[in-house]
Amino acid sequence: MIGLERGFLKHMKIAMIGGKRVPSREGGIEVVIEQLATRMVAAGHQVDVYNRRGRNVLDKNSPTYQSKTYRGVRLVSVPTFEARGLNALVYSWLATIRALFGRYDVIHFHASGSCVALSLAHLFGIRTVATLHGIDSMRSKWGGFASAYLRLGEKMAAKYADELIVLSKANGDYIKETYGRECRLVPNGIGEPVTAGPAALEKMGLAPGNYLLFLGRIVPEKGLHYLIEAYRAVKTDIPLVIAGGASHTDAYFAQLQQMAAGDQRIRFTGFVDGEKLHALFQYAQIFILPSDLEGMPMALLEAMSYGSCCLVSDIPENLAVIGDFGASFRHGNVEDLRKELEVLLADPARREYYRSHAAEHVLSNFNWDAVTRQTLQFYQK
Repeated sequence: MIGLERGFLKHMKIAMIGGKRVPSREGGIEVVIEQLATRMVAAGHQVDVYNRRGRNVLDKNSPTYQSKTYRGVRLVSVPTFEARGLNALVYSWLATIRALFGRYDVIHFHASGSCVALSLAHLFGIRTVATLHGIDSMRSKWGGFASAYLRLGEKMAAKYADELIVLSKANGDYIKETYGRECRLVPNGIGEPVTAGPAALEKMGLAPGNYLLFLGRIVPEKGLHYLIEAYRAVKTDIPLVIAGGASHTDAYFAQLQQMAAGDQRIRFTGFVDGEKLHALFQYAQIFILPSDLEGMPMALLEAMSYGSCCLVSDIPENLAVIGDFGASFRHGNVEDLRKELEVLLADPARREYYRSHAAEHVLSNFNWDAVTRQTLQFYQK
């Protein structure tokens, strides 16, 4: 982070609201908040991250991370309900009300659900920045009320945020067309990967370089139903590993397990973290992301940072990440996914070409220090 502090001489007090908790691998938002907050602290600013109180999915047998600081970041625990429909809503309002008394220079709201409460901070004259990590109202896991509430969050961010950040041009175009608001395009970053030995794979019954990988949340917009259907039509002994946990989508998870029933090649690992996660990325033959909807896919950035050969749906958010160094198929098209997967499996030279360029491509074009500098500029305007 050399030089990150240059030009930012004013010490700022910053609040971040919207993630589940830091530190956590529960989703891309939590990764983004952690990366921004820790770098801002290293640059001399004070950052408070408002965590949801509850049980930590990283350790089912212990309460949520209870420390009051993490790498210099102050962690503020906010009570909320465990119920799906109330968890994020109650948390965001209580966190915002508490932040009103924190004498912050800026409150940074993450994700559209938390941005409904942004209007309250605006009313009190506090500078606000909002990051929409995707168009959450389009995610199929939400019902009518939740989708309407998320659209209200988009509207409040577009109307009241002093700066509005999106992660992709497609998301910015949507906000411009829907609400008439210009957005700042700031993609996510990625850092050097953490390497792991093959022992973690052996515990899962996998061999290095001999499995296909999906890693992410098990939600409908990730397109796993396309992947399972396409994979079952491919004649290969290479197993398909589906790593990740359900996110308020137990019925969808059950549907996928039913689709995979009887095919011993398909393996569900559940939520993974730490050495297992690093090993899965590092040794996968092909990483597959068949999404219908994304903001800026952190898992894809991570996979490429490990030098993975990636096969993705051709939505703009995925294509913006892979550039010329990954393969794609027509999103939602099972037959096209099957064909592209078979082509990659039969062409080791092509796989090696993508692998040899992937890490350099993402590490040079998606940089957390650059993202942090841009964000600080928006804070200080």
